[in-house]
Amino acid sequence: MPCRLPRATVCWSKTVASRPPALCAIIALKLGKALLLLFLALGAWKLSDQNLPGLFRHLLLILHLDPEKQFFVDLGLKLGQISSQKLQWMAAGTGLYGLCSLTEGVGLLLRAQWAGWLAIAESCFFIPIEVYELLHRASIAVGLILLINVWIVVYLWVNRERLFRR
Repeated sequence: MPCRLPRATVCWSKTVASRPPALCAIIALKLGKALLLLFLALGAWKLSDQNLPGLFRHLLLILHLDPEKQFFVDLGLKLGQISSQKLQWMAAGTGLYGLCSLTEGVGLLLRAQWAGWLAIAESCFFIPIEVYELLHRASIAVGLILLINVWIVVYLWVNRERLFRR
């Protein structure tokens, strides 16, 4: 007899949706961010003992870009200033944040109340930073991220009783 999962355990089930599509979108965002951050952390950790300017020059040659252009020269110099220890600390911080996002996404998937509060708190934390960025360096990307974070906070706050079990 095949194993059957309860309806409430997956968002993509073919059965009648027991999980709101908006919550599924938030879960997908959180889990996608977690995977991206974990892959970035792994990549940074793997590059921590490498010659970054040399790798950058090699990449430019593979992409058939002129490594002697001033922009690429300046970028190569900045890469040369990054020490192995700094890159390892960055990888550790990125990995830790990725694990927190993964925990948050899985908690939302399981509809844990603490995960809802964690998602609200995390999104609220970044809103002032994004507003500051918009005021000083307006960009469409930051504006879109701000709108997504505000939407997450409002949606989870308004629907917290309905979405999460106690």
